[in-house]
Amino acid sequence: MALTPAELQKLNAMKLVNQMRNAGAHGRPGGTVAPTDRRAQRRLDQAAGLVPFAVKLNGDLIKQIHAQAAERKTGVNELVAELLQKALKK
Repeated sequence: MALTPAELQKLNAMKLVNQMRNAGAHGRPGGTVAPTDRRAQRRLDQAAGLVPFAVKLNGDLIKQIHAQAAERKTGVNELVAELLQKALKK
């Protein structure tokens, strides 16, 4: 099924709007890191020895972690890793 030129323009405009809408979501908190696809990111994480580790935490604790990460201008992953290392050394 061939698209008309007007339909192609509309699709391109919608793609552009979605890209602009999602631009700030990557690389939080600054939003300046270029997005990578999930497979490439997974390979980079594995090469760095990172393993996904999901936990359920209280919402207030999550807010504190996010606030502290923003205050330090670092990522949540780095902050949680640092806090866990400190706690496990005791």
